[in-house]
Amino acid sequence: MANDTSGRKPLLGELLAEFAGTMILILFGVGVVAQVVAGGIGNHDSIAWAWGLGVVLGIYTANRATGAHLNPAVTLALAVFKGFPWRKVLPYSLAQTVGAFVAALIVRWNYTEVIFKFDPGHTIKSQGIFSTLPGNGSTDFGVHTGGALRDQIIGTAILVFLVFAVTDARNSAPIGNIAPIVVGLVVVAIGMAWGTDAGYAINPARDFGPRLAEYITGYGGAFKDQFGSVYFWVPIVGPLIGAVIGGAGYKYLIENFLPSDVEPVRMPDIPSSPASLVEDSTPTTR
Repeated sequence: MANDTSGRKPLLGELLAEFAGTMILILFGVGVVAQVVAGGIGNHDSIAWAWGLGVVLGIYTANRATGAHLNPAVTLALAVFKGFPWRKVLPYSLAQTVGAFVAALIVRWNYTEVIFKFDPGHTIKSQGIFSTLPGNGSTDFGVHTGGALRDQIIGTAILVFLVFAVTDARNSAPIGNIAPIVVGLVVVAIGMAWGTDAGYAINPARDFGPRLAEYITGYGGAFKDQFGSVYFWVPIVGPLIGAVIGGAGYKYLIENFLPSDVEPVRMPDIPSSPASLVEDSTPTTR
């Protein structure tokens, strides 16, 4: 890309940052599920905490370059409510998905022997290591496509609402470089409270990238659920709808009523996002 004299960062650098940050997130997230499910080490709390820590580390990885969206649903919400350029929504989403895909391939490769020992047929028994399923793959809960879609809308709405809340300095955002940790704790809390119905994907890239990776490495049923229904679209559509609802909730319930004497300062071309405002969250700049 030619040198940009407008002060904006080259798009390629932003896409590489989103790729790397999402890859870090998935290395820890999918990695811990492989360890718990196939390796028998750890439990649901291990999964919730590792996903949260993956979010923290992914945000720190991409923060300076992009604000670390790491999630097409977050990117969409930022475009709708925070002025993020629409022309970047699709490229960011693709970079995030590719990052998740590559990370899942690494996990799949590393846990080859353990997964084969646990589920040599690469069936629904271990499919949930990489991608989500209604009722976490169980038929006992009675959760099908509709219930899972509802869950993904609600879970992502909560995520985006709280991401907006903790990165808005007018709403007492965490100071310094603490906001990524708080966002990670939000994900831990969602995992502990909203994980039963659909595995809390709350991120289209997080689900589709690893789902594609498992499909090309032997999981023929990767795009279906345990009932045989086509399912891959649920953790894509649900989070996108939920993100808009969550962003609207924060804007119309909280943001519009906050004092306006402290105006946010944004990095060039980077809107309010999970971490992009952390550096600017001093009282004099926000």
